[in-house]
Amino acid sequence: MPALKATGFTARITWLGRVADRDAALNSAPADRLTLSFAGPEGEAHGGRTRPSDSRVLDLHPRDTEIANVRQLSVLSAEEMAETAERMGIDALNPEWLGASMVLEGLPDFSRLPPSSRLQGPDGCTLIVDMENRPCNLPARVIEKLMPGVGKTFKTAAAGRRGVTAWVERPGTLRAGDTLRLFIPDQRPWTHLPEARNS
Repeated sequence: MPALKATGFTARITWLGRVADRDAALNSAPADRLTLSFAGPEGEAHGGRTRPSDSRVLDLHPRDTEIANVRQLSVLSAEEMAETAERMGIDALNPEWLGASMVLEGLPDFSRLPPSSRLQGPDGCTLIVDMENRPCNLPARVIEKLMPGVGKTFKTAAAGRRGVTAWVERPGTLRAGDTLRLFIPDQRPWTHLPEARNS
């Protein structure tokens, strides 16, 4: 029995982009395709086989410790972005503002995909979902410059809808319009946290 099972769910890529220099700007530049190696998308500032640890893993590692890079891509849901925009009182949320690598359409409750889920493209290119990406103030600052008074609402509006981070399991090329198939781990949820036992 495979440890990963096909779900029957698919998603369509509606947008692709790259952050060329995250020290210069968070914004993504649109792309019609991403060529992915084991280090992530070519020309992506968040790429690399390793990365320096940051505030997300301070309980595990001192800041700037070299660790494996499981945050090579930032993947968002078109549906969740629309919900976030509505909560912010704007017509639409531009993925460029969020430093997105990819926007997908068609997967429900996207930001809660189980860690270690796979998204596989037509040529076999496969991404592994690391975990939910928490909202932060970096996109809020980008939005605030464009729409004063609106950016400060981003972090609250995007809670639970910020998408996931992912890394490359199998290299290949992903193109706008491609369909990705979803595979999830064949295991029950872990039930030893108080919130899991009480749900």
